[in-house]
Amino acid sequence: MPHPGEPLRRLGFLTIGTFSEDDPGPGHEEVLRVIELGERLGFDSAWLRHRHLQPGISSPVAVLAAATQRTTRIELGTAVTPLGWENPLRVAEDWATVDVLSGGRLNPGFSTGTPMRFDDVRQALYPDTADVEDFSHRRGERLLALLRGEPAGTRAALGVEVFSDRVQPHSPGLVGRTWCGVGSTSSARWAGEQGLNLLLSSVVRAEDGVGQRPGAGPEEDHAWDFGAVQAAHVEAYRAGGGAGRVSQGLVVIPTDSATPAQAARYREYAASRDARTARPQGPARLLFARDLVGSSAEIAERLWEHAGFRAVEEAVFALPFTFAAADYEQILIDLAASLGPALGWSPSSS
Repeated sequence: MPHPGEPLRRLGFLTIGTFSEDDPGPGHEEVLRVIELGERLGFDSAWLRHRHLQPGISSPVAVLAAATQRTTRIELGTAVTPLGWENPLRVAEDWATVDVLSGGRLNPGFSTGTPMRFDDVRQALYPDTADVEDFSHRRGERLLALLRGEPAGTRAALGVEVFSDRVQPHSPGLVGRTWCGVGSTSSARWAGEQGLNLLLSSVVRAEDGVGQRPGAGPEEDHAWDFGAVQAAHVEAYRAGGGAGRVSQGLVVIPTDSATPAQAARYREYAASRDARTARPQGPARLLFARDLVGSSAEIAERLWEHAGFRAVEEAVFALPFTFAAADYEQILIDLAASLGPALGWSPSSS
């Protein structure tokens, strides 16, 4: 567990990549340039987030395939692929293909559960099978079995065509680099039982007694300590037998080299999102982490006090999704040159 004096071992960043609906090419190209910059700055990993039916990257694996040809060292991940939108067999094929193209650098993450806004998309997504689709952990178990090389069909030779009994290409090390994004203690424990790596989410479910401040009622503002919730997820993961990597996710915006205008805009952005962090939101009772804005020294101090951060040895900090390219460049430079070293991290060399 990192604390002042113990280094953060790995540092990555996450972006969702936005674009104009009328001209999506430049936005996708900008994401690739951000990943290239991250590699030059020495980040250990770059991650993309799915945004279905929005002007944000809907197919991270396709973009990461392009990124494999423009980078040589940095790990490439999805944080996370919601399996409710996917066929596990096709996901396994796509991931294995990108892993081969990257030379073994893919770190795919997934989550299980009913797709977001399912009632709105069910006819387009599963017009004939919506009522019988299984969105439980079993969907993830199907994916893991396929990644391990367990049978997907029957080996056969039909004329000149040869059919394998497992997903092709097969990438043996990929399953060991697969992550699960979790928002509850039960999912964290399941991830541990499956031997997955663990991605701590910046959005979690409010569970009675999990990270809840002693004596605080569920409707009180700030009744939950978000860091304590993340730490509880790590504890559940370890209790489930999880011995893999654990990474924390938060929105972190250092201002060391920001212009006054940038810093003011960053603080205004964070303040506009603060209200949602006070209490659980919506029927799913979701808790949102607060964005961290300030100098690297200020953010480092807050992270050392954060129970979730103290429970991990690596972090993937999320870039806000509405900022300009120049803002992302400044934030990444400050993360690599100032905040990372303040946390004991050292940039990787190409």
